Amino acid sequence: MKNIVNNYSEAEIKVREATSNDPWGPSSSLMTEIADLTYNVVAFSEIMSMIWKRLNDHGKNWRHVYKALTLLDYLIKTGSERVAQQCKENLFAVQTLKDFQYVDRDGKDQGINVREKSKQLVSLLKDDERLKTERAQALKTKERMAQVATGLGNNQITFGRGSSQPNLSTSYSEQEYGKSGGSPASYHGSSRSGHDAGLWVFWLSASNSIGAPKVLGPRLTKVL
Repeated sequence: MKNIVNNYSEAEIKVREATSNDPWGPSSSLMTEIADLTYNVVAFSEIMSMIWKRLNDHGKNWRHVYKALTLLDYLIKTGSERVAQQCKENLFAVQTLKDFQYVDRDGKDQGINVREKSKQLVSLLKDDERLKTERAQALKTKERMAQVATGLGNNQITFGRGSSQPNLSTSYSEQEYGKSGGSPASYHGSSRSGHDAGLWVFWLSASNSIGAPKVLGPRLTKVL
């Protein structure tokens, strides 16, 4: 409702969704969409303005702040270089969050999440060499994920007899997108050749959520 009343733009709505008070983190797909929008001059301004607004929140809205820092970290590594530049110019706004305080009704210190994330981000922004390295790694991971998504768009994988299923694996973590150990979801298809050339075909459907595609029913077809 607020999005309509305040006439927020597409970019602003995406940032608000990624930094909502919901008890789960922003999806990598949503953050990727926002990162891509930072290359648009108008959208970049809207995105950063909304992030700074979220970072100014406090108290029970600590998730707004924490998620804004999480999103900012992702944008610094995979978005326009202007994101990091603006953050460096306004570093004090991130540094002040190292003292963020909030204890919930159960006595749990939720402010520590914001304080730690703020320290990590400030450390990254002050180290140009490390920032350059992590940005290169994150962009490479983002590119590989895009290639996987394109492959899934073909909607089928073929593999030879003797294999019960295609090799599907997901080792990418939303919180590890900038680390060298992170890797995108990937899959491999294999087939045999020669006289035993019968191939089995599974029809796949890319899931709307992050993870491996789903196999649709018992639609197993033999191709001679």
